[in-house]
Amino acid sequence: MSEIGLFPLGIVLLPTEQVPLHIFEERYKELIAECLADEQEFGLVYADAQGLREIGTRAAVVDVLARLEDGRMNIVVEGRERFRLLELTSGRTFQTGEIEPYLDTDDPADPEAVEKALALFNKLKELTGSEVEVPDAGAAQLSYELAARVELAPESKQALLQESSERLRVEQVGELFVEAAQTVERQRRAAERAATNGKVDLG
Repeated sequence: MSEIGLFPLGIVLLPTEQVPLHIFEERYKELIAECLADEQEFGLVYADAQGLREIGTRAAVVDVLARLEDGRMNIVVEGRERFRLLELTSGRTFQTGEIEPYLDTDDPADPEAVEKALALFNKLKELTGSEVEVPDAGAAQLSYELAARVELAPESKQALLQESSERLRVEQVGELFVEAAQTVERQRRAAERAATNGKVDLG
């Protein structure tokens, strides 16, 4: 067990994922300043109306984009190891908690599921015209590297975060990518219909 500073947010940070954060509250200015000074990580935990989730992600500040005169900061954080939140602690201006590592079981991904997930990822890239890099198929946690490169709902990402089987995660990622591709295709068809007012252009 160890104690860590917590940053409850309405987003989920996956391992390997990088996200920008705007730090403006005094307590989180203090937390991030300490993490930068001591090269420490903090715990990012998904929080919504139902409260804090039990499984979170260690976050490391990998870039400081801007420091403003009033102490506000624009930073980029990267997801590292997952943890289980055992209990909340007090004594600091920011939230803290006792945590323990949350590890994967020995259940590697099925090669066919990996191939399918990568194919769906490439289809999404093509549909959206994205130039995001395709991760290495042999990555130990390929599921997270794939999911971190696609905009997914927080609830879906939290489910991935809490799943300890890479085999099941890769399958879940494939299902999420199928849904995402269908959504993109529906939006594209709707945009095309709107552009032509729903009629064939004979001009």
